[in-house]
Amino acid sequence: MYDVAILGAGPAGLTAAIYASRARLKTILIERNYPGGQVAMCDKVENYPGHIENTSGFDLSMSMKEQAERFGTEMKSTEIASLELDSKEKALVASDGERIEAKTIILSLGANPRKLGVPGEIEFIGRGVSYCAVCDAAFYKDKKLVVVGGGDTAVEDSNFLTRYASSVTIVHRRDKFRAQRILQERTIQNPSITVQWNSVVKSIGGKDSVDHVILENVQTKQQINLPIDGVFVLVGLEPNTKMIAGRVHLDPAGYIITDENMRTNIPGVFAAGDARQKLLRQIVTACADGAIAATAAEKYIDGDEWPTTKS
Repeated sequence: MYDVAILGAGPAGLTAAIYASRARLKTILIERNYPGGQVAMCDKVENYPGHIENTSGFDLSMSMKEQAERFGTEMKSTEIASLELDSKEKALVASDGERIEAKTIILSLGANPRKLGVPGEIEFIGRGVSYCAVCDAAFYKDKKLVVVGGGDTAVEDSNFLTRYASSVTIVHRRDKFRAQRILQERTIQNPSITVQWNSVVKSIGGKDSVDHVILENVQTKQQINLPIDGVFVLVGLEPNTKMIAGRVHLDPAGYIITDENMRTNIPGVFAAGDARQKLLRQIVTACADGAIAATAAEKYIDGDEWPTTKS
């Protein structure tokens, strides 16, 4: 019987493990892939406090993992098939049938950027293909960029990118944006932004890094080769919450609803990181979530049963 079982070893889960283990709670951190989640794929991390030198996401993730292990966290690599959340003691059931029992569970399930699914996209991740403008904008000073998308994030981040890039071309499959009107107005008025309406990216190409995209007009089927230095794919995120749908309260987009102390609607079940309903999804906010969730779990174990969040 563990005190805390953490599902997902991104920055939120790793931080939760550090705080829980340091509080002398018997802690297990379960991850089906590799520690770090999306962060581990980042070539450089510049906006995490205290890291002045360029640090790779992989190195940062390994440092967090080693720190958690140093305080006593047990790491386990396995696929979790189901969760038992209804009783006071919880259980995680692995795909091989193994049961992992715990007094509390912290869901650090993460969210994945939606992919375009075009040739070159996966090959150039970290070498010209990015899914986070706030994370990577500074690497594209005086460069030519493409932003794919037409919602709030794509339109707002296009304006943000012009602080660094020499030009930004928004590629949108429709003839008008879905973003808030005020964001649309700012974008249309920005002299550094152009829009390719009714267009989609057919492929991303280059040698060592991205140097062009092939665009296709969805109406005329005409294609153009657009020379650029980077592509920001901003077509939304998909939270990894299907396995808890119908039990843990989710918002319409599938994100976990918590209170400010990371408590879900189920006593003893907490959530942290990108799978949680929140404003900003960054390493620093994930770590903050993880620290709060672990502290809240400790209080729950000590008998402080606070009111739970209502959906």
